Amino acid sequence: MFPSLEFVNQLQGDLARDLLAFLPEIVLASAIVLMLLLRLFSTLKHLHLGYVAMAASVVSLVIAVAQWNGNPAFDPDAAQQLQIFSGLLVYDYFAVYVRMFLLAFVSVLLLLTLLTGIPDRDDSADFATLLLGSTLGMMMMASANHLLTVFIAIEMASVPSYALAGFLKGRRQGSEAALKYVVYGASASGIMLYGISLLCGKFGTGYLPDLALGYQAAVTVGGFDAVLIAGTLFVVVGIGYKLSAVPFHFWCPDVFEGAAAEVAAFLSVASKGAALALAARLFLSLAGPSGSQSQILTCGMLGLLLAAIAAATATLGNLAAMGQTNLKRLLAYSTIAHAGYMLMALAPLSANGAGAVLFYLMAYFLTNLGAFACVAFLRNASGSEDLESFAGLVHRSPALVITFAIFLLSLLGLPPLAGFAAKFQVFAVLFDAGHQATTDVPSLAYTYYALLILAGVNTVISAGYYLKILRVMVLDAPPAESNIRPVGFGPTVFTSALAVLVVAAGIFWNPLTDAANRAVEPLRPAIRYNDK
Repeated sequence: MFPSLEFVNQLQGDLARDLLAFLPEIVLASAIVLMLLLRLFSTLKHLHLGYVAMAASVVSLVIAVAQWNGNPAFDPDAAQQLQIFSGLLVYDYFAVYVRMFLLAFVSVLLLLTLLTGIPDRDDSADFATLLLGSTLGMMMMASANHLLTVFIAIEMASVPSYALAGFLKGRRQGSEAALKYVVYGASASGIMLYGISLLCGKFGTGYLPDLALGYQAAVTVGGFDAVLIAGTLFVVVGIGYKLSAVPFHFWCPDVFEGAAAEVAAFLSVASKGAALALAARLFLSLAGPSGSQSQILTCGMLGLLLAAIAAATATLGNLAAMGQTNLKRLLAYSTIAHAGYMLMALAPLSANGAGAVLFYLMAYFLTNLGAFACVAFLRNASGSEDLESFAGLVHRSPALVITFAIFLLSLLGLPPLAGFAAKFQVFAVLFDAGHQATTDVPSLAYTYYALLILAGVNTVISAGYYLKILRVMVLDAPPAESNIRPVGFGPTVFTSALAVLVVAAGIFWNPLTDAANRAVEPLRPAIRYNDK
């Protein structure tokens, strides 16, 4: 029987709506195809395709901003979710926020690569294609609405990252780091896929809304059985690997040290942002209504697991960073520590915690990219990334040292910088969660308060290695003979602009806070619906 005209028209309308909702990703995919085609023409072999990639990312960013500001698919209360492509993806303010975060970061990162000269013109097509391909997968991670899409999106984000880690030619350390990255990534993917198969097999679906309802019912009626525990644990392993959370962090320091600073910045910020967005959407959906029995029981298992991982991640990252002398390796452990802070905000499995994470990501974007940019510019000026090579650098490049100091102090969490605002919101979430759990589940309240104290202690510990960098650059005597060339005007403007934004975000919180709160509203309708 042939489909009716009405059915065909509806199908065409749904497809047009879905494609419009997916337009930023379509632009990136088109840019990837375009860059591959441009390399077929010998007359264009001298064109640096980083400009094409940056133009595509900026266009995608403009589209995402337009979707954020006035899309008629959303209700005025910002809680409407639009499921696209037969429910495999969801289109809401949460997904659009993460899109804007990723696209803004990639746009600025591509500008950084043009300033540093890595990659060069000949390798620009390969590098830009891998970068945009990985970003495309990360954007899909934030909007995944089916466990199959979750796995595909993670693989789309991961596979190009493996190649980027070993992108520097002729560098044995980078090749070894990329190989280690591949081995660990394949292992984590296999474990996560097994966890997904357990959950899908138990509930007969991978569609997240239906899976969440089944998960909540199973937890409420029978508690956590062996299949639920194993499936949940294996999924946490896959996401923990992307976050470089303890004990899945072993790849991170070696990969960051072996890769270019530009690639390390991408893995440090974009990869963590996508993984945290996926974790927030998945874990909050599984937990169920705030204050319900299923949410309390899930916090008692999954929430405690996340809290333990967060505590171990922040502590190990800060302690291990103390003895590092290579700047990229030091920032790798700093990245691990900050992943722990953000996981602490997710431990209560609340929308407020997810909002704190979204704010943290924006502050982390500006701060960590600025720190890695300083490392990249110093590498170009000196040929070294070891801290001892930059003794007394303030006498030769005072502007770069000042901006580097702003980034490091923001990572430390000193006011009035963006890092302080981000950590303050994480601390506030833990305090509020502990206060709310005091009467219902005292054990959870003690856990949240313990996390709050541990986060404060870790912040103090981190001062040891952040201030060590500044001490070497400012107080140590410069070497008698230095081969450090002056940092150019472009790098100075780049780092100065990021430093200004770090200060501005630390003083004016409201715009980012309001945007983060708006973004997590789509996570609340299911909570209100399930309460009825």
